Amino acid sequence: MGRIVRGHDQYMLKRYPFTTTTHHHHQLKTQPNKTQFTMANRANVSGAKSSTFSTLSTEDQFYTDIASKNVEPLWTVLNKMVPPKPNPSSVVTAWPYEDLRPVLMQSGVVVSAEEAERRVLMLVNPAMQAPYTTDTIYAGLQLILPGETAPAHRHVAFALRFIVEGSRGFTAVEGQKLMMERGDVILTPSWHWHDHGSEGDGPMVWLDGLDLPVYRFLPVNFAENYEEARYPSELSDNSNWKLPWAPVQAVLDENKETETYARYDYKSGEHGKHLSKTISGQAERINAGATTKKVRETVSFVYHVYEGEGYSTIVSPEGKEEKVQWKGKDTFAVPAWSIISHTCTQECGSAYLFAVNDRPMVESLGLYKRQELK
Repeated sequence: MGRIVRGHDQYMLKRYPFTTTTHHHHQLKTQPNKTQFTMANRANVSGAKSSTFSTLSTEDQFYTDIASKNVEPLWTVLNKMVPPKPNPSSVVTAWPYEDLRPVLMQSGVVVSAEEAERRVLMLVNPAMQAPYTTDTIYAGLQLILPGETAPAHRHVAFALRFIVEGSRGFTAVEGQKLMMERGDVILTPSWHWHDHGSEGDGPMVWLDGLDLPVYRFLPVNFAENYEEARYPSELSDNSNWKLPWAPVQAVLDENKETETYARYDYKSGEHGKHLSKTISGQAERINAGATTKKVRETVSFVYHVYEGEGYSTIVSPEGKEEKVQWKGKDTFAVPAWSIISHTCTQECGSAYLFAVNDRPMVESLGLYKRQELK
């Protein structure tokens, strides 16, 4: 005999296709007298005749009536709204560079930097839509070819860029022309004029990290184009908006002989705190043959492999374990509250990872939690 679809179920399937009603059915089945008594009392309060009151028809009518009143029953989705553990929508996803680079180079033929304004391949989480790489971080690979200029503009969103390949490219930020080399982190603070270009002989590629997902629920991000293609700028050799790789690796390698793992948290030279109020960056070293501790945080990550080979073992909040194999220039996303450990499979040397994280906003909201597991 097929299951009878009741008014409540019809409402739930229509409004909340992701929600199960099993728990609700169990309550009605095991507590019919209490439910009927409660509904009858409500009928008495409203002046209805309890002797002719039907629990089923009243429930059907209730869910039908409220659908047109711009209200919805919390109790049908309470476990979704207040879950027993963090429940990010994003999933573990990897973008091998050897797969994306040919497509990225092809985009340079299909559209110019001026036409595209920003020639970027967005890294879209398959469980979501653009601009989500994780629930809070947007990432993309941007290409600039020799002699090109990506026109000047400014926007509310904060951006950081990790240089993947190329040399003699530049980003000009509020009049400071910053030359870009592999491994550099270049910052574009909120509402700062900036443009990109290349004076080199080959392609420039970098990983963009922005807080764009935040503006899906805080819709205050917007942009303004500058009147000219370039914002006036002068070469700057020392800027708080350029963070070279060499000093970062030097810190990571300080105790390389005695410690198989190290992490470096990027800080802003202006205030010594995170790179922004929403997203920031970190770098990690894993020695050859080493595996890091299993750690989970209420933080999501977009990892990029600066160099080295290995894999990351990631267990989602739901308990699904995945292994992401990686090598130089690969990128992968890790949802919040996932258990993470990295393994360097090299026979010698070390692997180095960079990651965009959402730690600043999580900490500022008082939501940061961290656990080390065995």
